[in-house]
Amino acid sequence: MRLSIEQVAAIRREVSLTAGDSARVWLFGSRVLDDARGGDIDLLLELDESVAEPAQLSARLAARVSRCLYGRKVDVLVQAPNLLRLPIHAIARAEGVRL
Repeated sequence: MRLSIEQVAAIRREVSLTAGDSARVWLFGSRVLDDARGGDIDLLLELDESVAEPAQLSARLAARVSRCLYGRKVDVLVQAPNLLRLPIHAIARAEGVRL
């Protein structure tokens, strides 16, 4: 995984502040691969509660994490009981690393 301990802590802190302590976050995509280079940060945010405005939550979390990581591009997928589950959610969970 190509994130430092400090970066992981920053992501977890922002997830907790934005989505609550029960939210879980997974890193997936190229940042999971130790031999890859570059790439944005792809996160899967898992929630146990329904979310009324998932796009707004995703954008808000991506912006907060990006600021903590000096402008690095961040993409956030949201998975919640009231949202359609897509194949990308399964891929993120299967290939990702829980932070």
